[in-house]
Amino acid sequence: MSGRVNGSVLDRTRQVAHQIHEILRDRILSVDLVPGTILSRASLQLEFGVSQTPVRDALMRLEEEGIVEVFPQYATVVAKIDIGHARQAQFLRLSIELEAVRRLTQEAPQQLANELEEILARQRHVASPQTYDSFDRLDKDFHRKIYEYANILNLWSTVRRQSVHLDRLRRLNLPMPGKMQNVLNDHQDIIDAIKSGHAEAAAIALRKHLSGTLSIIDLISEQFPNYVRK
Repeated sequence: MSGRVNGSVLDRTRQVAHQIHEILRDRILSVDLVPGTILSRASLQLEFGVSQTPVRDALMRLEEEGIVEVFPQYATVVAKIDIGHARQAQFLRLSIELEAVRRLTQEAPQQLANELEEILARQRHVASPQTYDSFDRLDKDFHRKIYEYANILNLWSTVRRQSVHLDRLRRLNLPMPGKMQNVLNDHQDIIDAIKSGHAEAAAIALRKHLSGTLSIIDLISEQFPNYVRK
């Protein structure tokens, strides 16, 4: 049994609080819910057609992740983007992915490059302002493939949990002029370096790619001064 909620489906055979958490988390990470938005428990109960308990549990999980702030007896508010947390997430990604791509460039360059090429081809087809969500999902698929080939998918799950503030920054960066084309170019450079079998060239291309958003953090902060916390 399921119920449709603003385009999302709640599966009543699954844990409802978990689903509400996922839906709200996606809205926050895509900046559909901007920092400062008040999340009314009563409104969420009405939207999802549930009791207070699953809404409370979902908001508690979002608070643990640092993307909402709960002010007792007042309100639950979407938190500002924490730049310090984003920098730590980038450090984590660099540490893991640089080692992974160096190793894979020596062990399985052609197989990995072929699969990354397929993802990149699909990403090129959705490189438009109307398809940010699809473009962003394929960006994640591109990097997840590296973890898959390196046999470290558990670390991918860890990285995703730790990247909430970095993901929100990237989503603000994505609509900026030239950003999507830069992502496509970076992905092609990574693939070309992997194909060549030069591990250090692949690492350099990957480092450049992963450093893109934080390299213009001052510009993002200037354009969205009420969204970020330094």
